[in-house]
Parts: sequence; C-alpha cells; structure tokens
Amino acid sequence: MSAAMNPSKRRQMGRSFREIPPSWIFGGLSALLASGYGVLFTVVADYRDAYGISETSIGWLIGLGFIVAFFAQALIAPIGDRGHARNLIRAGVLMNVVGLFLLGFGENLEVLLIGRVISGLGIGTALPAIRRIVILADPENLGENLGRLLSADVFGFAMGPALSAMLVGTFGLAAPYLVVAAATLAILAVAESFHVEETIDNSGQRLAFDLLKTRVVAGAVAMGAGVFFMIGAFDALWDLVHEDLGTADWMPNLGITLFAIPLVIFGPFSGRLSQQVGPFKVGGLGLLAGAFFIFVYGQLPSGEWIFAIAMAHALTDGLTVSASGVAVAMAVPEERQSGAQGLIGAAQALSGGIAAVVIASVYEQQGRAAAYATGAIGMLTFTAIAMWLGVDFWLRGGHRQALEESLDKSATGSGEPDVATRARSTRRPRLRRP
Repeated sequence: MSAAMNPSKRRQMGRSFREIPPSWIFGGLSALLASGYGVLFTVVADYRDAYGISETSIGWLIGLGFIVAFFAQALIAPIGDRGHARNLIRAGVLMNVVGLFLLGFGENLEVLLIGRVISGLGIGTALPAIRRIVILADPENLGENLGRLLSADVFGFAMGPALSAMLVGTFGLAAPYLVVAAATLAILAVAESFHVEETIDNSGQRLAFDLLKTRVVAGAVAMGAGVFFMIGAFDALWDLVHEDLGTADWMPNLGITLFAIPLVIFGPFSGRLSQQVGPFKVGGLGLLAGAFFIFVYGQLPSGEWIFAIAMAHALTDGLTVSASGVAVAMAVPEERQSGAQGLIGAAQALSGGIAAVVIASVYEQQGRAAAYATGAIGMLTFTAIAMWLGVDFWLRGGHRQALEESLDKSATGSGEPDVATRARSTRRPRLRRP
C-alpha cells in the first residue's frame, strides 16, 4: 500500500536541504556535469577501438564540446544576470542529460559528435548561472566558495573514470553515462529547494564583452584561458599516450583519480589564498609550473614516469587553478556575475577546445614530444598576456586596495560606486548579502 507523504514531513525535508550551504548543493550539481565529461575522457580509446575513430577525430570529439560551450557561455550566460539564472540551470542540466544518452548509445562518429555538442551546450548554459548563485549567496567568502566549486568539478570529473572502470566492462559503454544522468536529475530536484534573491543587471548590455575593457578582467580571462589550454592538452593525450606506451590498463584511470585528490582537498584553500594574496600572483605561478610539467611529459621514457610526475603536477594545480575565477569575481559588479563568469568560461572552453584539436593533431603527425611542447608554449603565451594585463593587481597593489575597500564598505554600509566607475577601476563591488 502506498501513501502520500505527510505535508509537514515534506516541509521538514525542504528545511533540512536549505540548511546545507548552497555551495555544497550547487557544487554537487556542477560535479555531476563534470562527471559526464570524465566518463568520455576515459572511454575515447574504446571508441577508437570499437568504432574505428582516428586520433584526430577523438580530438574533435573532446574539443567540440569546449567550442560549443564557448558560444553558450558567451551568448547565453548574460541572460542569468537578468533574473533567469535558475531557468538556465534547469535548461542546461536537461540538455546535458540528452547529450549523455547520445554519447552512451551512439555507435558512430556523427552521433557521438551530436551528443558532445548537446552536452557541451548544456554545460555551458548551466555553469555560469551556478557560479552566479553561489557568489551572490555568500559574496564575502567568494574565494572559498568558488574554490569549493572547483573541488566539486574536479571530484566529479575524477568520478567519471571510476564509474567507467566499474561499469563499462560488465554493462557496456552506456552504463556510466546513465548513472551520471540519473544522479544529475536527482540533485537538480534538491537544488530546487533553494532560493537566492538575484540582483538584476540594468546596464543595458545584452552580452558581457564590454567587461573586457577593464584590464584586470581581460587579464583574468587570459589566465583562465591558459589554464584550459593546459587542460585541453592534458585531456586529449592522457589516455592515448598511456595506451600507446603500453601502460597497464589500470594506471591511467587511477592516475586521474589520484590527480584529482589535491584539487578536491585544496580547492577552498586555493580560493581563499587567491582572494587574500592576489589571484594573479597565485594563478601566474601555477601556470608557470603547469607549463613545466606539460613539457616534461613529452620527454619521459614511460607511462609510469608520466604517472609519477603527474602527481606533483596535481599538487601545484590544486593550489592555484581557482585563481582566474576569483580574479573575475573580484573585479566586476555583483549584478553582472553570470555574464562575467560566462565570459571567462567561454574563453576557457574555446582555449581548451582549440588545444585538444591542435595538440591531438600534432601528436598524430609529429609525436609526443612535439605535442606536449606545443601545449607548454601556448600556456606560457597566455601567462605573459595575463600578467601584463593584470599588472595593477599583482604589482601595484590593486588587489589589496580592492580587498580593503570592499571589507571597509561591508563594515560601514557606505554607498558603492556606480557601474561606470567600477568598470574604469580594478575595484570589486561592495560585498553584500542579497
């Protein structure tokens, strides 16, 4: 016999969910969006062997999702600043679920590419809106909360290989995608119990490209693009390189899981560090270290050595990769956070997509050393651009001024400068709970 749930019990469950910090619930949703890509990342060799897909086509399969996410974050994300962040999250999650089904059941390159496009569009639609809600829910701790979102993304991505290892051999390629899709829909239902009042963008800007007129925003975007150039290079080659070097089958999957641990553990600390010390100092050092590791991967003699060096790489990434998102969040008004996060996300998606396609092609034609060297050179280029544009933050004390003024205004309740004034400076808007 079934019975309807008592209304008072439903209200108590809703209250218990709302007592959880929004960064945890929306972080879980973000993690599951990343898990689908984590599954894809570790089954591309299966696609190659089962369906005869070339390495260059695999590069497109990985990179196309990034490219589609670029357009979604550049063109759709600003809608979240006009009071529609929740709707964007709903639409993005549903699109991603459809894409996961196609990736799971597709048996040729065309269907897989369509699934990757739909999934990338959904992820690009939902992520900036998720970040906006988390920032506005607790702006005084934006660094820690954005770092927690990063931890969630990495944890979700790392769960993809684990699911693949547990399910693909027994239940087939579709099984991990179906598990991720079901869990995503479940946590979306939980996220619906949260309500965050949203400030509305009245600037009249339909897109967010005008924010690039501010040097610190442009520098943060370049820094984020450098991080994802590294990710695109790493992702496109990891599974292929280990297979071609004859590494034991368990090692690539375990490597991704272990790589994720420092990013998960240190994500909130990384965000706080970036907010307090300065995002350009933290992020710039992280990119230099990452370029070194990417280059070294091309020189090592075996997959076992690559596995070992990747563990040190994971530690530096865990302490630094949240810096670019923190820099953007500190530099723009709160009512434009979705567009700003979409802007940096678009640059990251485009950079990662280009890196995956180009470096997979270089690997196929020129080999491992040339491919990884190309990745390192691209990262150093982005680093130089970012540090030049963000010089006011990391060399001239702009970061300290922005942090001190925002805290002073929070304490005194004084008025905040208008949007035009903030666009001409590197100051963060006054931190205020919505």
